[in-house]
Amino acid sequence: MSWKSRGSEASFSRNVVSKRWTLFLCLASFCAGLLFTNRQFLPSMWTVPEAKDIRVTTVEEKLKLVSEGCDHQARQEKGDPKDILGEVSKTHHAIQTLDKTISNLEMELAAARAAHESILNGSPISENPKVAQTSGKRQYLMVVGINTAFSSRKRRDSVRATWMPQGEKRKKLEEEKGIIMRFVIGHSATPGGILDKAIEAEDSKHGDFLRLDHVEGYLELSAKTKTYFATAVARWDADFYIKVDDDVHVNIATLGTTLATHRSKPRVYIGCMKSGPVLAQKGVRYHEPEYWKFGEEGNKYFRHATGQLYALSKDLATYISINQHVLHKYANEDVSLGSWFIGLDVEHIDDRRLCCGTPPDCEWKAQAGNICVASFDWRCSGICNSADRMKDVHQRCGEGESTMWSAVF
Repeated sequence: MSWKSRGSEASFSRNVVSKRWTLFLCLASFCAGLLFTNRQFLPSMWTVPEAKDIRVTTVEEKLKLVSEGCDHQARQEKGDPKDILGEVSKTHHAIQTLDKTISNLEMELAAARAAHESILNGSPISENPKVAQTSGKRQYLMVVGINTAFSSRKRRDSVRATWMPQGEKRKKLEEEKGIIMRFVIGHSATPGGILDKAIEAEDSKHGDFLRLDHVEGYLELSAKTKTYFATAVARWDADFYIKVDDDVHVNIATLGTTLATHRSKPRVYIGCMKSGPVLAQKGVRYHEPEYWKFGEEGNKYFRHATGQLYALSKDLATYISINQHVLHKYANEDVSLGSWFIGLDVEHIDDRRLCCGTPPDCEWKAQAGNICVASFDWRCSGICNSADRMKDVHQRCGEGESTMWSAVF
């Protein structure tokens, strides 16, 4: 072998050794660096956790956890029944309030349109140009219109002596309780005559009349009713407008609390609902000349409140005021009123406390804690001989004066 070949082999051996040593030195240096730069690396890497730190979850425990989670979620979703009923009640009340607000706005809009059209056409829809203009007025709970006649002076005095406060007490009732009370009457066929002068003298003494632009007459009660609601709505802004006859006993505080429960409802018509026969025979009391409009003989009227006492919410009273010139009048006032609401979305509320009998009926109910709103005799369509008996009915069935001033509506 030549020197050249041997030299090549020796050079190759040195290169191989050098590469091997280089790799070994690199690995050694790397391990040494790890050892000195992070002494916790190796112990933590090889440390085995103690058995007490390890918890094995069995299948039964997993199922229990899942079950408890479902029960908790179900309880959250189900909630307390009392809370749910409370929320439902609040929602229902809010809907009723909104519905009533919308109804009032619709009535005000209709009134504005009607007034505008009357100005353009030159034919006013109301005798009172201020009708339905109630903005800015004080809000009252109710206006109680006591229907009376020229010949009913003794009846009026019996009412003043019992359930209708007088003088400063009546003013206090208006200011503190928001209750307006007036005797309602028009004028005679001869304006300025002796009958009108007698009412003017009585009014100057008591100051408790609401005079209407209406000619008095028994056959004109339907027209008087329309005029009353139109006049009352124009003069006072109230939640309810009531019509009651002057031979009926009324517990005013009980009436107020009864109506207050319907305050949030729109378009309510409250009274003792009835459906009497349509009388076609001439000469009988309550004869209906237009009996043929109600079908065959022997038919009954539609449901309507008896005329002794009934109440209307503000939107219905405003409706009558706006449309009074096109509302048809039947012979009987209570039938006429009920007919005006046919076809309207009106809630008829039948409350029998508004038509109790005179003692002992109203007396027994008062003793049982169920005080009547109104009392009268059905056979007389009012309290028989009311001028003499009103005081006795009041003593036996009245709610007491203190009830009025302590009532909260």
